Amino acid sequence: MFKLKLLTVFLFLFAGLQSGFSQLGFSHEIGAIVGPVQFRSDFGVRNHEGTNYGNSGFGIGIVHYINFAYRADCNCYSTDTYFNDHFKLRSEISFNKTKLDHHGQWAEGSGENAEKLRRHTGEANNFDIGMQLEYFPLSIREFQSFSYRLAPFISLGAHYTSYNPKAYTTYVDPATGIADNNILNANNFWDAWEPGSINPSSGSAWSMVTSVGVRYKLTTLSDLMLDLRLQTYFSDWIDGLNHQLESNKNNDYLLWLNVGYIYYLD
Repeated sequence: MFKLKLLTVFLFLFAGLQSGFSQLGFSHEIGAIVGPVQFRSDFGVRNHEGTNYGNSGFGIGIVHYINFAYRADCNCYSTDTYFNDHFKLRSEISFNKTKLDHHGQWAEGSGENAEKLRRHTGEANNFDIGMQLEYFPLSIREFQSFSYRLAPFISLGAHYTSYNPKAYTTYVDPATGIADNNILNANNFWDAWEPGSINPSSGSAWSMVTSVGVRYKLTTLSDLMLDLRLQTYFSDWIDGLNHQLESNKNNDYLLWLNVGYIYYLD
């Protein structure tokens, strides 16, 4: 229900922005993005290759751009200012999902705690809505007129995230020979974790998004896009795990390499 409300808000904002900015003489672009995600969280070991590649998932999204360089009302270029020729405003609605496991030295051991880590799995599910301001060092006008086919960019923005993590354990207690699958039972997890470190409750949080990418001009009205994103959440509960050990120094974050197709509406 909460995700449906976010989607409704996004559609109203999209319609309002399109109507408002069209009256001001700007144009619009719309597209789709998809690509692999590396979710960096409390699962596994920081900066460990097995963790980074093992805890990988996917992301998909729909993006909308306000193009300040071109006017929709007259099919002509807008006033030639630096801002109009080098910036675009991007709004986005997206979803990413990653299955999470413990990797690295602590999970590869032979002790009871290592077995508890191997038996503990999770899943990150995140629904995003937000905006970014994209900066193009090269002229947007010249890119649209095929003066060059590649247009690099960087961006910075904020997203609002509705997260819905999942947590599982299949640890078998050697004393009883029973796997109760109870995520609230602290005995099923690493001994040093405080009670309450596992909490797969749904919630919401803000995040900061920055990216670097490039567009390739396909036709007058379409581009391909390659974008590498860093998204840092202002919460450590996105993955459903927040243990209080000294090694837990950062909030959850992700890296997303996405490919997109962008179409110019006007």
